[in-house]
Amino acid sequence: MTGCKKEPKATPEVTDTTTIEAPDTPAPAALAFANKQYSKKSTLPCKNLCTMVTIDVPMAEGGSAAADSINHSLFTVVRGIVYFGEKPTNGKSYEEVMAAFIKSYDDLMKKYNDEDMPWEAKIKGMVAYKSDSLLNIKLNYYMFTGGAHGFEGDRSLLFNPATGKMLKRSDIFKDERAFTALAEKKFRAQYKIPAGKSINSTGLFFDKDKFALPNAIFFSENGVQLVYNTSEVAATAEGRKEVLLPYSEVGQFLKVK
Repeated sequence: MTGCKKEPKATPEVTDTTTIEAPDTPAPAALAFANKQYSKKSTLPCKNLCTMVTIDVPMAEGGSAAADSINHSLFTVVRGIVYFGEKPTNGKSYEEVMAAFIKSYDDLMKKYNDEDMPWEAKIKGMVAYKSDSLLNIKLNYYMFTGGAHGFEGDRSLLFNPATGKMLKRSDIFKDERAFTALAEKKFRAQYKIPAGKSINSTGLFFDKDKFALPNAIFFSENGVQLVYNTSEVAATAEGRKEVLLPYSEVGQFLKVK
């Protein structure tokens, strides 16, 4: 009987070595946009045209951190366009920005009531391009606050769609110098500027007579479009200058597309 005591059970040998993978982290929801319109008009008496602000911009929906970041950056850019005076208003909403612009006009007209020159501020935005690595919002603007003519142009806002953060040049280009060199070659060919001549030899006015990329760089299905707005590098009468660089030629210099 003494030889029948219980022996401890041996630890079972593990034979199944299948690895159980953790569930995939869900991909961030795709950003959706809906345009929102704002407008405000001066209440002062006017004849044919009245001073007015109209803003039509794409708003990222969903309330995610990326959406909030995009909407905030877009608002900040618009606020830096729609103003009169030495510096932009510190308005915290589109309504406050519009109200400040209208007030600037009203205050001036009350002081110089013999003037009857309505002002206009107009912003029209759209999602120009969207990929997994890049979101491009285009803003067309027109501002008139008196004088011979107003000024119009396009702004390009480039974002990382996953984070909503605005992209810098270093986020876009692998080799900005090589991209710029090719862009100059294409620009010269399009506007018939001889290779041996200075970039300003045909009447342009690049700073320090040196070709440079514009602030407005747009992405599209066909390639990268460089836009020099009116009066940036040429006389107002010549209008804007543009050049399209196909991805087949510049893709090697880009981090995103």
